[in-house]
Amino acid sequence: MKQIPTKEAVGHVLCHDMTQIIPGQYKDARFRKGHVVREEDIPVLLSMGKENLYVWEMCPGMVHENDAAERLCALCRNEGMERGAVKEGKIELTAGLDGLFRVDSARLNAVNALEDIMIATRHGGTAVRRGDKLAGTRVIPLIIEEETLRRAEEATGPAPLLELLPWKLKTAGIVATGSEVAKGLIQDAFTPVVERKLAEFGIKTVERRLPGDDMEAVKNAILEVKAAGVDLILCTGGMSVDPDDNTPGAVKRTGARIVTYGAPVLPGAMFLLGYFEDGTPVCGLPGCVMYAKRTIFDLVLPKLAAAVPVTRAEIASLGEGGLCLSCEVCTYPNCGFGK
Repeated sequence: MKQIPTKEAVGHVLCHDMTQIIPGQYKDARFRKGHVVREEDIPVLLSMGKENLYVWEMCPGMVHENDAAERLCALCRNEGMERGAVKEGKIELTAGLDGLFRVDSARLNAVNALEDIMIATRHGGTAVRRGDKLAGTRVIPLIIEEETLRRAEEATGPAPLLELLPWKLKTAGIVATGSEVAKGLIQDAFTPVVERKLAEFGIKTVERRLPGDDMEAVKNAILEVKAAGVDLILCTGGMSVDPDDNTPGAVKRTGARIVTYGAPVLPGAMFLLGYFEDGTPVCGLPGCVMYAKRTIFDLVLPKLAAAVPVTRAEIASLGEGGLCLSCEVCTYPNCGFGK
């Protein structure tokens, strides 16, 4: 930082806000900290009584905060994202579409480990809507060494740190198990709940089956729905370890590859996930999905809707944060559940 005559300040960076007061009309910062002085600014500064200015001297190898923010934004931005204007060295990214937001945590941590740089994001692996805020970037000082930015770019590599995937699945089939439902003794209260959750992701339920409890009948119902060409198959009920709960066995008999039967999530421990050879996912939904506000299904559905394969390791990683606190006022997804 140094003091220089205002008339010699063109191209230099202001070290602090400079307030202009016009009695009865205006009182605010006319020039913000970090502003690069332009030729047309000189008469205004002089009219404010600023004969001298405190500025950062732009030396070779140094980058202004606004230019640095542009480079950090380029490390993050991917298809489907919209960026705001640079302001005081900050740029925000928002969602340009509904979809699954993903973050490469390891590379993001490598960038944030560098001095004088920060990139803050929302949690990855979550559903976002058009206009949702995704990330913000900036450097800490007014000017930063070019070498630091170069190291950030090397740590990131050629692929952006962030990803926004649109919803791809369009149709679903529901196999609602239970002899009491099949015989009409009780109304199927499970299917409407699942259909509402699917609709939030643009997925329409086009096939429905009521096979009862017989394992062979459930298996055949799943295969019928599969043959109808749906993008996602969901089996409701019959997921516990009781002797007459046959859904897990029926799914296995269809030939689907079982990723997991069981998840470290409450509610939702008895969740089942499998895939057919062509990639069509099939899920066994435990009873909690019918009555609990949020469950394992809410954590997995965004990835399924974006056609992102879910692995056993990903399910296992849900243990920390996998306990829903059943808050009186549910704020999901703006809470710690599943994160």
